Amino acid sequence: MENFDNCSDAILLSRALAGEEAAFLRLYERLKGAIFRYVFYMTNSKMTAEEVVQEVFIQLLKEGSGYREERGEVSAFAFGIARNFVRRIERREHPYEPIPADESLENQPGNLMSQAESPAGQIMRNEVTARVQGAIASLPDHYRQVVVLCDLCELSYEEAAQQLRCAVGTVRSRLHRAHALLTQKLKPLRSRETDVEATGTEGCLI
Repeated sequence: MENFDNCSDAILLSRALAGEEAAFLRLYERLKGAIFRYVFYMTNSKMTAEEVVQEVFIQLLKEGSGYREERGEVSAFAFGIARNFVRRIERREHPYEPIPADESLENQPGNLMSQAESPAGQIMRNEVTARVQGAIASLPDHYRQVVVLCDLCELSYEEAAQQLRCAVGTVRSRLHRAHALLTQKLKPLRSRETDVEATGTEGCLI
């Protein structure tokens, strides 16, 4: 079996479209993690993220012939497909799931809390986490996108700009504005955070 480790994503996509399963699987392994994290943080649903990842790659095989290397990376092309799916999903309601603290999103423990944390601290932290998620979800889409990509998925400004097909300066200004909006939305939680710290629990997420 041919080793595709040194092949670019563009070559992998071309070979996958030609029917080479090994090339497709290698491309899938490269891109699935980033797409999963993006969709998870945008929808707050692990199940939805898993479904969208599968749909993105099915769509990639259907529409991949429309990819042009001079317009950007394959990852940005696939990300655009994922964004379209997310927009459709946003028309429906989904319950929140806790945002994972661990980098490995696909193997998450059910509880974000330390086993040593008090029940009162757990309740407070769960409430704060839900409020933070709600605040992010309530942002206008162009602000929420940069928060998810830069703060949660930890992309650089340059990487986020490529995914969003906009200027780096636009990403910076949107992120700055998004942070200001989040600070305002979460301001009422500051005093409650102090109460949690007074009980001896770990610091909150804000």
